[in-house]
Amino acid sequence: MVLILLGVSFLTFALMYISPGDPAQQRLTSQGVVVSQEILDRQRHEMGLDRSFAEQYGTWLLKLLGADMGISYKDGFPVLGKLIAALRYTLILAAVSLGTALAIALPAGVYTAVRQDQISDYIIRLLSFVSNCIPNFLLCVLLMYLFCIRHKCFPVIAQNNVQGLFLPALSLSIPLTGRLIRQIRAEMLEQIKKDYIIGARLRGVNEKYILFHNALRNALPGIITIIGLSIGELIGGSVMIENIFRWPGLGKLVMDSIVNRDYPVIQGFVLVTAVIYVGIHLIIDISYKYLDPRIERR
Repeated sequence: MVLILLGVSFLTFALMYISPGDPAQQRLTSQGVVVSQEILDRQRHEMGLDRSFAEQYGTWLLKLLGADMGISYKDGFPVLGKLIAALRYTLILAAVSLGTALAIALPAGVYTAVRQDQISDYIIRLLSFVSNCIPNFLLCVLLMYLFCIRHKCFPVIAQNNVQGLFLPALSLSIPLTGRLIRQIRAEMLEQIKKDYIIGARLRGVNEKYILFHNALRNALPGIITIIGLSIGELIGGSVMIENIFRWPGLGKLVMDSIVNRDYPVIQGFVLVTAVIYVGIHLIIDISYKYLDPRIERR
């Protein structure tokens, strides 16, 4: 985990280092300062841009280890504070989207596995396939037209409340629900066909007990893996959704920073996303031990 994050930090800094534009000039321009060569050289010296790549990266990494991600070029605020403020909204959006998707996908996935190759199975699989294929930007436009323009149930620009959260969360949860249904169905089908399920049925064990206590319990490691990957996709992949609905999360913050060439904020966003993604996978790996005791014995 440490090596991965170190590699991510190096690549992030290197990409920002070779990016076009002068950060010193961008910072002065955003502050409304009339840029002259003398002022520009002084600013570059204060920012350490006149030093070598290795020196700049080492200084930046040491500050990063001390929880100092630098200062935003746009407004002069600490990058860490801006990221934490935006992260709260992204986590709320991700949690609501994932909760909604699981509430639908878990029972639907189990149901389609039990009703394999029946009409209800085909209908749910078709709907999940369609929801998974619709591009996010097209889905956002359709939802905005339906709920904001045609029926005027919600404002076009999302507000920082429950009403403003509805459409962004729906846009993320619809394709996620389709993916989860197909994956949960596959995991459940794999368990239902195993010998211990057949043996339990021959012994007359209740069907609901077999499905939810035996099959679903043994399918949990695979399902937890899918959920972990989905959390990473929700946090890192909500950039487009947040920008379309103007939801004030990490996605909107980083897109505004890209437009303004606010390199410290972009670097901080990549690192925060990497830490969350790697941390989630670490938790998932640890959870396998408790979900399946055979892993520890092996």
